Amino acid sequence: MSHNSFGHLFRFTTWGESHGPSLGVVVDGCPPRLDVDLGDIQRQMDRRKPGQSRFTTQRREDDEVKILSGVFEDELTGGLKTTGTPISMLIENKDQRSKDYSEIRDKYRPGHADFTYFEKYGIRDYRGGGRASARETAARVAAGAIARLVIPAVTIRASLVQIGPYRIDRSRFDWHEVDNNPLFCADRQAASDWADYLDGLRKSGDSVGAVVEVVATGVPPGWGAPVYGKLSADLASAMMSINAVKGVEIGEGMHAAELTGSANADEMRAGPEAPWFKSNKAGGILGGISNGDPVVVRFAVKPTSSILTPRQTVTMDNRNTDIVTKGRHDPCVGIRAVPIGEAMMACVLADHFLRHRAQTGRDGGVGY
Repeated sequence: MSHNSFGHLFRFTTWGESHGPSLGVVVDGCPPRLDVDLGDIQRQMDRRKPGQSRFTTQRREDDEVKILSGVFEDELTGGLKTTGTPISMLIENKDQRSKDYSEIRDKYRPGHADFTYFEKYGIRDYRGGGRASARETAARVAAGAIARLVIPAVTIRASLVQIGPYRIDRSRFDWHEVDNNPLFCADRQAASDWADYLDGLRKSGDSVGAVVEVVATGVPPGWGAPVYGKLSADLASAMMSINAVKGVEIGEGMHAAELTGSANADEMRAGPEAPWFKSNKAGGILGGISNGDPVVVRFAVKPTSSILTPRQTVTMDNRNTDIVTKGRHDPCVGIRAVPIGEAMMACVLADHFLRHRAQTGRDGGVGY
């Protein structure tokens, strides 16, 4: 299986399976002499790890990151610094229950990649999906924590903004609320309302989809390149690579199709030092290049496919049957996609910062 790497100058490769002994990531292209705080990396991992609330899978994993290479202890400060060589990180799997999948080893799960993986490779890991499992995203969050070191002046935040048909109230949007509720939602009232809705779905053995919004502030103008190196294209690719993501939009996105040209174009004014935009319908990107406004990306996550509700399927020898997927699964995988979306945004921006600096010799004020 190829295509396990993402990025250009800042590039990471993930490895491992959901029910294997461990998984991990190798980050290549990280500049040297950056301060590494293991506590900061672990805090990002803790936001994504399972078993933290009744709204996520009850699989219990510590998700403790071990750095195997690419860092060196500074003799003066005692802290860790990057060396410029590949940073390898390992995360052990400790709470696999492969027996939960024994009854479906010969059945394709509707909505999962079971059928397509088998058709392509002639073999599949029925124990949680192997590489197709969202467990792989733990390695991405570790890579994202390293990416943030490369662009320290950029702030990246994400929030759940929709669950099923229910959206947040933008007038109540508060970034400080995201880490105050188990749904990573910037609208405290919406998070409370959604909790009751998710409880009902969980008890009935069903699931629901969600929309996550990721915002990066502090990105200077100039990142991204025409025609095939667009920042917007790489962000879309990054978010679409996340398990269960079925749609991505930037700025007004799909809603832009409903607007007139006069309503959609972000008007400009002269500022004391540089021009500024009166609105941000472009999501901070014009012509594939950042314009200095916040970069805004939203992605839609489909409902969890592993549910207790009986569904029709076929066996690997093409016989009709029914399936019930037992085990421990998220009633809404969109919840834990919030820190994953942040991580992928960080990796893309770190890559584009390094590409921009290599081409122009300028760092846009976000260097180290």
